[in-house]
Amino acid sequence: MDVKEKKSLFYRALDFVEWGGNKLPHPATMFATFAFIVLVISAIASAFNFIALHPTTGKEILPVNLLNGDGLRKIVTSLVSNFTGFAPLGTVLVALLGVGVAEGTGLLSVLIRAFVLSAPRKLITMVIVFTGVMSNAASEAGYVILIPLAGVIFQTLGRNPLVGMAAAFAGVSGGYSANLVLGTVDPLLAGISQEAAKIINPAYIVNPACNWYFMTASTFLLTLLGTWVTEKLVEPRLGKYNSTEGNSTMEQLSIEEKRGLKLAFVTSLLFFALLALTIVPENGILRDPTTKGILHSPFLSGIVTIIFFMFLLPGAVYGMVTKSLKNDSDVINAMSKSMGTLAGYIVLVFFAAQFVAFFNWTNLGLILAVKGSEFLKSIGLTGIPLFVVFIIFAATMNLFMGSASAKWAIMAPVFVPMFMLLGYTPELTQCVYRIGDSVTNIITPMMSYFALIVAFVQKYNKNAGLGTIIAMMLPYSVIFLIGWTIMLIIWIYFGIPVGPGAELYLR
Repeated sequence: MDVKEKKSLFYRALDFVEWGGNKLPHPATMFATFAFIVLVISAIASAFNFIALHPTTGKEILPVNLLNGDGLRKIVTSLVSNFTGFAPLGTVLVALLGVGVAEGTGLLSVLIRAFVLSAPRKLITMVIVFTGVMSNAASEAGYVILIPLAGVIFQTLGRNPLVGMAAAFAGVSGGYSANLVLGTVDPLLAGISQEAAKIINPAYIVNPACNWYFMTASTFLLTLLGTWVTEKLVEPRLGKYNSTEGNSTMEQLSIEEKRGLKLAFVTSLLFFALLALTIVPENGILRDPTTKGILHSPFLSGIVTIIFFMFLLPGAVYGMVTKSLKNDSDVINAMSKSMGTLAGYIVLVFFAAQFVAFFNWTNLGLILAVKGSEFLKSIGLTGIPLFVVFIIFAATMNLFMGSASAKWAIMAPVFVPMFMLLGYTPELTQCVYRIGDSVTNIITPMMSYFALIVAFVQKYNKNAGLGTIIAMMLPYSVIFLIGWTIMLIIWIYFGIPVGPGAELYLR
C-alpha cells in the first residue's frame, strides 16, 4: 500500500511538471517577451543608477537605456544584422546541409543498422547505448531510427522491446552532449558562449571543439552507466514481454546496401586522409599561418565546413551506389528537406538573436555578472560546489524548456561572464551546462521528441503514457547525473583541459 501511495504522489508531481510545461508559451514567443522585458529593465536600471565596478579596470559599468531615442534608433537599424550575424545560425544551417544528404540517401539508417547487427548478443545492450550516444551527431536520426529499431532488436532476441527502446533513448537523449565526433550542437553552443564571453573580453574566441576531450570521455562513461542501469534496474522492473503484438524480424542489409556502405567508408577514409595532410605536417595549410599551431587555426575555426563535407561526400557516394540519388536534383532535394525541418528553428533564432543583442547592449549581463560573482565570493560558493549547483540548476531548467540552444542563449549571457570573473573559462562553463542539460532530456515532456517516444512505446504497451516513460527513464537520469558530476569533479581536480585549447582557468 505504501508503494502504491508513493507512486501516486510521484505521478502527481510529474503531472504538475507536465501541466506547468504545457502552460509555457512557444520558445519564440518567450524570447520576444524576454527581449521586451530587457528593454523595460534597461530603462528602470538606468533610472535607478544600477551600476557596478569593473573588477579589473575599476571603472563604473553603467546600464544603457534602450527605450530612449538612441536606443530605439539602434534597435531599428540593427534588427536584421542581429539576426544574420547571430553566430549559431550559419553554423547549424551549413552543417545540416551535409547531414541532410547522408540522412536523405539512407546512409545514416543503414550505418546504425549495420553497427547494431554486427554486435555479439551479450554486448547488445552496450552497443545500443553507445550507438545512441554516437547517433546524436546525426541530428534526429537516433530518435527516428535507432529507438524503434532497438525495440525490434530486443524483441527478436526474446527480450522486452521496451527495455531496448529505453536503452536507446537513454543514449540518444540522456547522452545528448557526449560523442566521439563533433556534431551540430558543438558549434551551436560554442557560438552562443562566444557571444556571451565578449561581454567580458570582446576578442575572446570559443572554438566548436572546446568540449571534445570531456565529451569523448563522457561517451564511454555514459555507455557503461546506461548498460548497468538497463540490465540491473530497468529490465528487472519491466520483466518479460509476453504479448505477440508487434513481433518483427531484423532486416539484414541487402547486397546493394553493403556495397554502398563499403564505398561510403572508403570515401570517408580518403576524406580524413586528405584532411590529415592539411593539419599533420608542420606547414599544413589548415594550421595557423603565423604560429603553425592547431589552436585558433583555420582547421578549428572551420570545423563546421569539415562537418559539412564529412557527411556530404560519403552520403553522396552511398546514394549513387544504391540509386537513392539519381542526379544532382536529388542531392539538392535532400538538402532542401533538411532545411525544411529548420523552419521553426530559424523563426526561434530571429527572436533569440534580438534578445541576446539587446541584453548585451544594455550592459545588464556584465553588471549582473559582477554582482553575482561578488555574491558568490561573499558566501564562499566557488569551485566544485558552485559547479554542482549549476548542473542541478541547468537540469531543472531543462524540465521546463527543452531546447539546449534556447536555454543556453538565456543562461550564457549571465553565467559565462559571471564564471569568467571568478576565473573560469567559458569552455568549462559550457561543459558544466551541457551535463545538466542532457541528463533530464529523457524525463521532460518539453523534449521535442518526447511525444514520438510515447508513440513508439504504445506500439508494445497500448496503455503507456507520460508516467510510463518517465518512470522507465528516471533511473537513467539520476545515475547519469550522479556519475557525470563525479567525473567532472575528478576532471577539475586533475586540471585536465575540456577540449583543444580549452583550459579550465583563465590566465
